[in-house]
Amino acid sequence: MKIGQQFREGIITNNPILVQRIGMCATMAITTTLFNGLGMGISVLIILTCCNVVVSAMRKAIPNDIRLAIFVVVIAGFVTIVDLLIQAFVPALSASLGVFIPLIVVNCIIIGRAEAFCQYEPVGASFFDGIFQGMGYTLVLFTMCVVREFLGKGAFGGGLLDISTGALKLTFDGTGGGIQLFPAEYGASLLTRPFGGFLTLGCLLAFMQHMMNKSDEKKARKALAARVEVKEGAE
Repeated sequence: MKIGQQFREGIITNNPILVQRIGMCATMAITTTLFNGLGMGISVLIILTCCNVVVSAMRKAIPNDIRLAIFVVVIAGFVTIVDLLIQAFVPALSASLGVFIPLIVVNCIIIGRAEAFCQYEPVGASFFDGIFQGMGYTLVLFTMCVVREFLGKGAFGGGLLDISTGALKLTFDGTGGGIQLFPAEYGASLLTRPFGGFLTLGCLLAFMQHMMNKSDEKKARKALAARVEVKEGAE
């Protein structure tokens, strides 16, 4: 599989959330601030890529009857490593995400890629699959954070950006107030609550489905035009 095709699949045509529709629980729960969204996205990207590489490297030695158990053990190992690193170096992110970091162990995205892709493909392809699928996941989290923060409270970059000192500063302690683009009282505060996660994700899924339907219709029209042209040429 070519890298360009893997990139398109990870970001658009086989996006883990918008197309495969897996791993959505954490997506709706933690996308309240950009700090949470990027932290979770990068964590999943790292764990997914590492697990992909290890599962692919071991694929010929893994007995088929216990492959899922081995996948979970591998995933649990990398989740533990990432969780401890976050606790050590970004404790605010660990406190904010709470149980959602350990729950990556049972994240359908990681198990799904091991089951559907890595046990059949070489290490190189599996590495890029982890990178691009992780990027697609992170992009959706980023989009949901931006939409919910902006429309919900008129801000951008909550927990990650701070301008309280008069200069834009990147923070990693979760205390950044973000950039206030309009007064919070004019925002739709419902979007910052749990229901807002369902609503925002639902709108993104509907938009993606609409775009994919348009793409399929365009391909169908091109195929029909090509068949008509061939038929006319034969006559």
